[in-house]
Amino acid sequence: MDWTDDGIVLGARPYGEGSIIVSLLTRERGRHAGLVRGGASGRSRGLYQPGNFVRASWRARLSEHLGNFTCEMLTAQAAGYMDDPVKLAALSSACAVADGSLPEREPHPAVYEGLLALIELLDSDVWPAAYVKWEIGVLADLGFGLDLSRCAATGLNDQLAYVSPRTGRAVSLSAGEPYRDRMLKLPGFLIGRGSYQTTDILDGLEMTGHFLDRHVFGLQNQPLPAARTRFIDRLKQSATISGGGNSE
Repeated sequence: MDWTDDGIVLGARPYGEGSIIVSLLTRERGRHAGLVRGGASGRSRGLYQPGNFVRASWRARLSEHLGNFTCEMLTAQAAGYMDDPVKLAALSSACAVADGSLPEREPHPAVYEGLLALIELLDSDVWPAAYVKWEIGVLADLGFGLDLSRCAATGLNDQLAYVSPRTGRAVSLSAGEPYRDRMLKLPGFLIGRGSYQTTDILDGLEMTGHFLDRHVFGLQNQPLPAARTRFIDRLKQSATISGGGNSE
């Protein structure tokens, strides 16, 4: 059994002496793991950084086996953000979320295309909002889509301000006010309402994190990825240093 395809490196972990198990995301085969012999060597280590785009060949005696990867670099995405710790953390976070949430060897082309788009947008000013929208897309693709189109209580689409932590549906300002301490904030940029600040991005990440924890990672008895926590910490630190964050 063998195949060759392009993929995004999601992560790598040590295996045995000098080898690593690499997790890739491809369009046709979804999240797919394979053994890279000698992959822990200094010369190969940079190839398997999260976010890098590679051409991978996989070979195994039987389709259900782990198999072996040989990869060549197409685009070294991670190296391009070594001088920007927030963007590098966002890249690592997205890859960790995909690696931890997607079933192995099950195609999820929308998540794959969305991750490619997010990586391309890291060079733009809108990447923080794109990141939040990508996590919403992951939830939707896994069958846990949020309904932010209208108020769950009134059926109207005006003054939407909250999201129910139980149902994932939007709630208007008036309907949600008595329960505001239990509601998740709905950032305006997710419903086409003007600009965003770093606080809005953090609200969006709190919202998606709640549902990722509840519907995906929690069901696996796993915490949210540490890389995602580091990304949020970096974002908060950056906002503090810059005096509150920029808006778009």
